[in-house]
Amino acid sequence: MRVSVFGLGYVGCVSAACLADMGHEVIGVDVSQVKVDLVNDGKAPVVEERIGELVAEVVRSGALRATGDVREAIAGSEISLVCVGTPSELNGSLCTAYLERVTEQIGAALAEGGGTKGRHTVVFRSTMLPGTCLNLLVPILEKYVGGTAGVEVGVAVNPEFLREGTSVKDFFDPPKTVIGELDPESGDAVAALYEGLPGEVFRVPVPTAEAIKYADNAFHGLKIGFANELGAVCQALGVDSHQVMDVFLADRKLNISPAYLRPGFAFGGSCLPKDLRSLVHAARRADVSVPILSHVLPSNSDHLQRAVELVERTGKRRAGIFGLSFKPGTDDLRESPLVELAERLYGKGYDLKIYDANVSLSRLLGANREYIENRLPHLAQLLANSVDEVLEHAEVCLVGTRDPAVLSALPHGDGPVIVDLIRLPDAEARQSEPGYMGLAW
Repeated sequence: MRVSVFGLGYVGCVSAACLADMGHEVIGVDVSQVKVDLVNDGKAPVVEERIGELVAEVVRSGALRATGDVREAIAGSEISLVCVGTPSELNGSLCTAYLERVTEQIGAALAEGGGTKGRHTVVFRSTMLPGTCLNLLVPILEKYVGGTAGVEVGVAVNPEFLREGTSVKDFFDPPKTVIGELDPESGDAVAALYEGLPGEVFRVPVPTAEAIKYADNAFHGLKIGFANELGAVCQALGVDSHQVMDVFLADRKLNISPAYLRPGFAFGGSCLPKDLRSLVHAARRADVSVPILSHVLPSNSDHLQRAVELVERTGKRRAGIFGLSFKPGTDDLRESPLVELAERLYGKGYDLKIYDANVSLSRLLGANREYIENRLPHLAQLLANSVDEVLEHAEVCLVGTRDPAVLSALPHGDGPVIVDLIRLPDAEARQSEPGYMGLAW
């Protein structure tokens, strides 16, 4: 393919050189004449393992050249990758000035008849927040092109997953390829660009592609911060943090796995809350600052509050809760987030009915009974004997269980408002229904 790459920094330079190495005909574009001259002289404008040799090779072969002329680049390409920077503003917001300027220039060049024969596809590779492409850049492109994105001009978002220092290696062996496509033809053009590379390809809506890069980077930052905080606590307590993490990392069932990484309801139970409290307390006693660990429980409480606010938003006063125990299939109520939810709604004066097939007040014993008597002493009058009893009572139902009897009884369309705390199996279909509210989806 004939490709133009806008921005010859780390992402743009590596993308341009690697695509040229794959056999594409690539034109690099940059406002810096220094960068343009370096590339045309066969020299990389960035310092990166393997990039110097690669740029020299593909420039020598004629597969890569650079220019400062946008019109020339558009005239010589069928697909454009936008790799310009999106730095932070002073207040932390995303700076989109470079994205906007390049989009205007590409649109103007296309309007003047630029581009090779056929529809040109503009691919945004820069990191940008969800909504940036569709709400900001597409209108700019359409204004300058004088046509409709997805019809006269293709548009896609293609985030990169390149680590500085190993970006050439990462390009040729990506963890995944993400294509946010405005329309299938746009997605096809991007997929053809990377044909032959390993790794799974995900073709998703444009905002999803934009969000994925933030999910990745936020989690990477969280992992590093978690490891460093835990290391500091271990050091203060006289424990070898690397031994601890070696064992931690060996657990591929719960720790380094998809476990606990699906948005759902708040966590609770007899272990996580108390152990987090103990660890944070130990850190404070040792004068170790652990801002990440110390904010996990407040974050969990805020997530629970989102469910309360969804109920408040309905304006209805008769509420039903399906599920009460900490874990499905048990009657363990200790620090159950559903008990806390019931307590908050009851305290706000909601008329509650609760059903959990595994919870019977007469069978609760020991610490379990003591906990519920302290937190929700009116439980006996709130418990219902059947799913139907709750459905007949409630104007709004909060679903916190996957009990088949509950799932099969939940109405569609007319009936109580459904506040989904667990992402029901048919959540995607229900999202178009006016009486459905998902907690975090």
